Amino acid sequence: MNLSDMLGYADIKQLSSIADVYRCECNGHSKNDLIQSILSTVSRNDVFEAQISSMKMEDLRFLNSLLFEARNSFSLEDLLARVQQSRFGEDASKQEPEPQPKAKRSKKKKIEEAVPLSPREMIVKFKQQGWLFNGFSGPSRYLFQVPNDLKARFRDTLARRFASDLAYSEEPPVYRDEQMLIHDDITHLLHYMYHNEVQLTADGSMYKRFTLQLLEKFGVQEELPTKGAWRFGYGRHFNHYPNRLSFIYDYCYFANYITENQTQLSITGLGEERMRSKPAGEAEQIYRFWLKLYKGPITHLLSLVHWINALTVEWVTVDSLRTVLVPFIKPYFYDDADTILEQRILAMMVHLGLLRLGEHPINGAVVRMTKAGRSIVSGLGLEDLESVRLH
Repeated sequence: MNLSDMLGYADIKQLSSIADVYRCECNGHSKNDLIQSILSTVSRNDVFEAQISSMKMEDLRFLNSLLFEARNSFSLEDLLARVQQSRFGEDASKQEPEPQPKAKRSKKKKIEEAVPLSPREMIVKFKQQGWLFNGFSGPSRYLFQVPNDLKARFRDTLARRFASDLAYSEEPPVYRDEQMLIHDDITHLLHYMYHNEVQLTADGSMYKRFTLQLLEKFGVQEELPTKGAWRFGYGRHFNHYPNRLSFIYDYCYFANYITENQTQLSITGLGEERMRSKPAGEAEQIYRFWLKLYKGPITHLLSLVHWINALTVEWVTVDSLRTVLVPFIKPYFYDDADTILEQRILAMMVHLGLLRLGEHPINGAVVRMTKAGRSIVSGLGLEDLESVRLH
């Protein structure tokens, strides 16, 4: 539903709160006057952009988490979790301020520090702005929705703001385009498993010699992880395999192409079928799997991918893209926001064939979406995306 529809179902109390936020001059006792005044005010671009400009970073992160979801309704518990995920660093300890013991009143007035809103207060604030509405009947009364037309306006407004901070570039003389390579290397992995008895160590990973032999067959060369390097949360044996191999291995395991027992890695019947021919729609399946696997460590991954898709229709410098997107990325263990953007998101999007990565002699590293990447990211409805846990 659009804003006008949701306002029609809202009670006069919520309408009055929304009208107060936008300073609407109207008859506060007339529901029709309130609705017309709110719609007239919110439709003005200067008013809408002023609201966006006044938002704190944590508000923008929370809003951003709602803009690219295929589903329309969110539970209170889901929204509370999203508010908490939108608070990085020192804000994370201020989710629900605990009541403090009463102190003796001072005669002098003290300037109190601004206390962050609790997650529930944040949701109330969004309701008062007309950005969140409760359902109106049955079980939907306990769910929240964002008006569809406001979602589109939020995306357009933020896209203009982000684009104004980007640095564009002409096509670089050389660039990497790995479309189809990941499909070929899935075949190479399965072919290797079919023709070799791959032994596993006590922790379930391949012995080093098998890993090195497999990497030699891949179209994209990678180095083994540095011994003792800290690596977290991106797959079953992420600490033993380089990023791309780790992802390909996990995809094959998740698709039931390979199976592990205590001492050996084997190809399954499904794996043999995949080895002989690539299934239709595999690029979309791999993309979906990447989102599921990486969305645990990278809480706003879906929206970040959509922003990259929207902002890199032309060649854009990685430095300027970093300036725009890093504030929306929460560090994960020893991966800081810059590392997550460059290694976990941009580099993996290149491996998936979604993104081209070039080196410009003046502008440095530059990126641009591939046509296939734009189609895959734009065309999928990713409802019910649950994080993958591979044990």
